[in-house]
Amino acid sequence: MHDGGLAAWFGGSLMGAVGLNGAAKGHSDSWRDNARIASVGWAKWTPVNDAAIGAHLVGTSGLLAANASRVTTQQEVTASTLAKTVLTGAALAATAYARMLGKKIELASSMDPQDAEEAAGSFDVGKAERHLSYAQWLVPAVTGGLLILGALHGEQQRPAEQARGMWQRARDLSPHMPAGDHWYWYHQGA
Repeated sequence: MHDGGLAAWFGGSLMGAVGLNGAAKGHSDSWRDNARIASVGWAKWTPVNDAAIGAHLVGTSGLLAANASRVTTQQEVTASTLAKTVLTGAALAATAYARMLGKKIELASSMDPQDAEEAAGSFDVGKAERHLSYAQWLVPAVTGGLLILGALHGEQQRPAEQARGMWQRARDLSPHMPAGDHWYWYHQGA
């Protein structure tokens, strides 16, 4: 759930920024037509994206519960878990912000031009489009970072890495312990 949900979240946001928005932008000379096309595509993707994000969060919670002892005892895992938590929060915030902007642009593009002019005082479409152009790239950038940290976590699960990380954590907490070289047998599984 963790990996599949994250892969869909990353892949969908990247495809949307590159493919869907790119295709919609070149479709017509009218920003309204282009915005409507992009909005229809994003509206169809949103339930899948929401399910992917939910699956990722459930999977993340399960992994955290299963690896709680490693998070507290293996030094590098603590740091990478904290980094993943911060990036997950940033990805959720960027996704929500992009969706909010997209919905505002969708609403503005579906209004009658006269109604849109009256509403323009309360909503700047150009500003929303500029902000969305940044937010749409922030989501795949941050979720891509989560993919990299997930791979790092996988490497940290190797037995030798666990032993080294736990030993390093113990040494940091008690500097009078002998250096790790004296514990070579531990790394060899003896």
